[in-house]
Amino acid sequence: MVGPGWIGIDLGTQSVRAVLADVDGAVLAHASRPLTSHRGGARHEQDPQSWLDAVDVLLTEVTSGPIEGLSICSTSGTFLLTDLAGRPVTPALMYDDARAAARRDRIVDADPDRWATAMQPTWALPKILDLVADGYDLANHRVVHSADFVAAHLVGHPVATDTSHALKTGYDLIANTWPTAAFDKLGLPSTAFPDVVLPGTELGRTPAGVPVYAGMTDGCAAQIAAGALTPGAWNSVLGTTLVLKGVSKDLLVDPTGAVYSHRHPDGGWLPGGASSTGAGVLTELLPGADLDALDQAARALGPIDAAIYPITKTGERFPFVAPQAERFTLGATPDDLHTYAGVLQGVAFIERLAFEHLVSLGADPVRSVSLTGGATRSGYWNQLRSDVLGVPVELPAVPDPAFGMAVLAAAAGAGLTETARRMVRVDHVLEPRQQSLDELYGEFVAELDRRGYRG
Repeated sequence: MVGPGWIGIDLGTQSVRAVLADVDGAVLAHASRPLTSHRGGARHEQDPQSWLDAVDVLLTEVTSGPIEGLSICSTSGTFLLTDLAGRPVTPALMYDDARAAARRDRIVDADPDRWATAMQPTWALPKILDLVADGYDLANHRVVHSADFVAAHLVGHPVATDTSHALKTGYDLIANTWPTAAFDKLGLPSTAFPDVVLPGTELGRTPAGVPVYAGMTDGCAAQIAAGALTPGAWNSVLGTTLVLKGVSKDLLVDPTGAVYSHRHPDGGWLPGGASSTGAGVLTELLPGADLDALDQAARALGPIDAAIYPITKTGERFPFVAPQAERFTLGATPDDLHTYAGVLQGVAFIERLAFEHLVSLGADPVRSVSLTGGATRSGYWNQLRSDVLGVPVELPAVPDPAFGMAVLAAAAGAGLTETARRMVRVDHVLEPRQQSLDELYGEFVAELDRRGYRG
């Protein structure tokens, strides 16, 4: 290794990943370790010790030469309770754990102006109330996000959290404080919640002297890895679900609650939303199908006069909030190939509608979109999305949240946007082609309206 390197760690649902990158963004080493989740009904938990075991192994595998810094991302809203010494007393309650959905109304009642549209049932705060109801006394415990738990392990003492991980725990990003008045109504002592700092703030140093910097959630980390950090540039993550993130100078206020924003480390905001639609519906509609073969056949087939609203379960959260939303098919899909093509077009339509919603709230017009997530394996789908959006799409060379955290660590003391401009590379750009899908898109949106999904 020549010169210094920075390490990024991504605590995912199914694995922990680590990336070592140099000053110019070249990946010098990478490694991963699997994780096991425990699901039961609405519950979804992980053993926080498994994170520590995985990270300790990964750091030995990727470390070579001088390490200048390290940063960690994790799934948004995942947390655990520790005792006052930082030892875990609960499993980690995962980002999609829905055990406490019924407690959302109590939270909204404590501060309707703040949470009537913003608070979602699977956010961390409802689950914190649930743990209190189960007998955990927060006067003797601390709320710790997963990235903070690992950072504390690395530096040897409890650490502050960052504004990104704190969002779904109820942190007020405008006032830069925990909402103590609302917490008092809920019976939650503010002492149970960590100090909050900006991403990139030094949290402490490892025994080897490596600075550990406050990170961000995985969606923001993917956005950094994609280099979408200026107004008009967006990152679209398409895997099981669809997540969009971009940049705005001013906070976008969405009265529907579909859009929420993180703080941009350089100033301004990172608005976006997470849809319940995505590629996950393919495995449900086409169990056991050869998706690669269908993808090749779809490329030859081209656009069809049908689209499937690609949702796997009841309820949508972005680009509109509709708890009653259900999957539907517009047009005819007589076989597996047309079903596959209909899903691809339906996802592209939801993506376009999401961008239109963001622009209607005041976001800059979409200039370019960086595509990340597992669905980028389909070159046909990438081109289709560019065609439907009518803007170029970029495929980053290293679309990995762990790489995004390496970039954030390298930006400590400097601008994140400028650091990403130096380190993030674009592998390929697809230009939009003239296609005949505008009329079908209009019919698709009209069907959403007819069903009352968009209010």
